[in-house]
Amino acid sequence: MDLVLFGIQGSGKGTQAKMLAREFGYEIFEAGGALRAIAGRGTELGKTVASYIDHGHLVPFEIIMQVVRDWVSAKPASQKILFDGIPRDTDQMHAFDALMQELGREFRCVELIVNEEAAIARIINRAKEQNRADDANEEFIRRRIALFHEKTQPVIDAYKKAGKVTEVSGEAREQEVYTRILSYINI
Repeated sequence: MDLVLFGIQGSGKGTQAKMLAREFGYEIFEAGGALRAIAGRGTELGKTVASYIDHGHLVPFEIIMQVVRDWVSAKPASQKILFDGIPRDTDQMHAFDALMQELGREFRCVELIVNEEAAIARIINRAKEQNRADDANEEFIRRRIALFHEKTQPVIDAYKKAGKVTEVSGEAREQEVYTRILSYINI
């Protein structure tokens, strides 16, 4: 069964995704990474995606969903997929649900719950450690978190209503959070 990870920036999604992939063979679909990879190719789609990214614009919904469709369709049914960064809003959710149903893929969701101030501090500290000053902009981080609440929280709420989401506290050491996720997905 596939997994969808939700959580604000700094919640530890990327770390947990890598741990799950390493131990259980999940292949990670990270929307931003997939778009950047496609933009680096010389294909027509790559050139189109690059033109949006290069000008700082959001990649249109239709293109994002085509990227998801192409990526997921290329995987065998037996390959477990972990989705990070998709679906981000209700339009993507409806298209994602239709695609998953069409391909016969079932999924569950995990929402990593963390204190926002702690997450912001974590991001800023990580950016300083990695010498990435551009990621240490607190105002930018707060805007991204606000956008998450505005756009992605309704998706999480809809999946909660459907019984697909388990909340997992991300307020612990990485291994403890990982153990909590494992107890939910029963691997």
